[in-house]
Amino acid sequence: MARKRLSREESRDLTRQRLLEAGAVIIARKGLNGASVEDIAAHAGYTRGAFHSNFRSKAELFIELLKRDHQDVQQGLQRILAAGLSPADTQRQLQRFYSQLYRGNLGYVLWAEARLQALRDARFRARLSALLLEKRDMIGYFITQFSESMQRPLPAPAGDLAFATMALIDGMRFYNACMPEELPDVRVQAVLGTVFSATFFD
Repeated sequence: MARKRLSREESRDLTRQRLLEAGAVIIARKGLNGASVEDIAAHAGYTRGAFHSNFRSKAELFIELLKRDHQDVQQGLQRILAAGLSPADTQRQLQRFYSQLYRGNLGYVLWAEARLQALRDARFRARLSALLLEKRDMIGYFITQFSESMQRPLPAPAGDLAFATMALIDGMRFYNACMPEELPDVRVQAVLGTVFSATFFD
């Protein structure tokens, strides 16, 4: 059976997706400063020209990767909220969702690299800060929605709880990645469940 010929837009979208996937691998492996446009393009099977037809810089590609991860989290939380589960089932779904966010560590490594790059580069820090504020607001929104669905008042402002949630997950994933014998996946899930339960369900 003959392959369907891609339209120009479909071909461009495919090229962009492959460059993003390659960028995730190369940046996670080498860091943003250590990765080159040539590295990313070659890993995707394209030329430097193809890269610059889709992205102005490595930093732009990197921010796009982080935005996509942010959108994936938003969609995952929306699915849990829309499911209309009981409080107990909602708690279990949130535990499972957050404990598996960075399974395989690629996503975690990219966010860790972003934090390091932000400390080195003021311009990148401004772009990352804007994205992190979006992430805080998004998580704060879902915290408010889950709290209202459980008819339980929040113990602190939603934005503060969102920052605390982000910091907790990042910290737990750091120790899980570096010391998996001391903090295996099952304990990550248990700890997150305890915190979520105390905050939203007790």
